[in-house]
Amino acid sequence: MISRSRLQLYIQLTRLNRPIGILLLLWPTLWAVWIAGQGHPTWHIVGVFILGTVLMRSAGCVINDYVDRDIDKHVKRTRERPITSGQVAPKEALILAAGLAFVALLLVLTLNTLTLLLSIPAILLAASYPYTKRFLAIPQAYLGIAFSFGIPMAFAAQLNTVPAVAWWLVLANIFWVIAYDTEYAMVDRDDDIHLGIHSSALLFGKYDVVAVMICYGATLNILVMVGQMLGKGWIYYVGLAVATAIAVYHFTLIQHRKREDCFKAFLHNTWFGMAIFGGILWDYGR
Repeated sequence: MISRSRLQLYIQLTRLNRPIGILLLLWPTLWAVWIAGQGHPTWHIVGVFILGTVLMRSAGCVINDYVDRDIDKHVKRTRERPITSGQVAPKEALILAAGLAFVALLLVLTLNTLTLLLSIPAILLAASYPYTKRFLAIPQAYLGIAFSFGIPMAFAAQLNTVPAVAWWLVLANIFWVIAYDTEYAMVDRDDDIHLGIHSSALLFGKYDVVAVMICYGATLNILVMVGQMLGKGWIYYVGLAVATAIAVYHFTLIQHRKREDCFKAFLHNTWFGMAIFGGILWDYGR
């Protein structure tokens, strides 16, 4: 039996005490679940994707800390994480990540074959993302792809096919991930320079704020096009309008590049995703 202190370490390691990552992964998945189900997805599929999101995000955090264990010790914000601080052994962390991924796989096995096949690249992307910070100039784009695989899987689970609209949703989400993870990278800019880690904040340089806003704009414009493809009503666009206002608010936070405000903008992105989902949900429910 796992002791309470050990369980607390696992909660820290999987970031269950900081659910922002789960929410940012969950919102676009729910966009897809509701659109694929035409507003009436089966509750089995809804449950599988919500639980699967929690499990895979948790596993991804463990893998990230395992890969970064020799880097995290040099950063004040991360030096107390369970693996780098020696509280959880690397092998133990890998076993935990494998266990979480295995349970997620069991959930996927209750769905159709196409969804199962799509889960393979989804797992590979999640596992390999932490390594991209070493060599890829914009790892946030890779993260965007990894964070978007729930979208085609949601369509596959309900339709047994992945229509064009699903891939447009994927593209919209990739731009959104680049936007909010650049805000996060703006917080860690100095540490990343010191450690030789790549990030979009470093790549964009003095144009980082402009790049973030362009990515928000791309996300919203693609979602307008998706709404037109699906023949959505005015309520859907109200959700996009609210999301636009939120993006503008984020601009007011990040424009001066203060670390605390950039982090606040990053955390606030859950409302951006929720606004879009609210528009989708309300539009189907009217």
